[in-house]
Amino acid sequence: MVSIKTEGDKSVIVFKKTHNTIVNAFRRIILDEVPTFAIEDVEIVKNDSALYDETLAHRLGLVPLVTDLDTYNLKCECKCGSVGCALCEVKMSLTQSEPGYVYSGSIKSDDPKIIPAFTTIPVTKLLSGQEVEVNLTAVLGNGRIHAKWAPAHTYLKENGDAVDLVIESFGQLSGKDIFNKSIDILIGKIEELESKL
Repeated sequence: MVSIKTEGDKSVIVFKKTHNTIVNAFRRIILDEVPTFAIEDVEIVKNDSALYDETLAHRLGLVPLVTDLDTYNLKCECKCGSVGCALCEVKMSLTQSEPGYVYSGSIKSDDPKIIPAFTTIPVTKLLSGQEVEVNLTAVLGNGRIHAKWAPAHTYLKENGDAVDLVIESFGQLSGKDIFNKSIDILIGKIEELESKL
């Protein structure tokens, strides 16, 4: 028997009469295989900030993006053959010339559904006369490739005769959506195994 409790970005899935190794399989799938959007390609047009281009690109790559799994494909599974198209990547931009902090909320997206999950993440700081202009490409990926695509912090907690799977979302997907996607992935793995037996 499974039940789910959600409070803010934290979801707790309670498994009763289930061995913790089964619950741990869900945890591993969530960390390694549930896809989310992250900024992958960064083209620096202008960067007058104190940060090196590489550091700025790295910080932008770690900004969590709200993810739409119904519309987009993983690039490696897309019909475009990993070239990049409107079904597997989203174009974004970041431009600011006013002095002060540059926040994640300044990132503009071609798709209003794929935006920074939080608007107040500091990216860099500009002094008077400084400017930053960056073109970005976000793609779907998973935590097995890089931690920036991991959708949540997740762990097990034994609770008497039950095992709790705690999912603390990073904002790309809700805890319930993360868990539901992990179920889909696990079912796909089981079906693939059965087809090979």
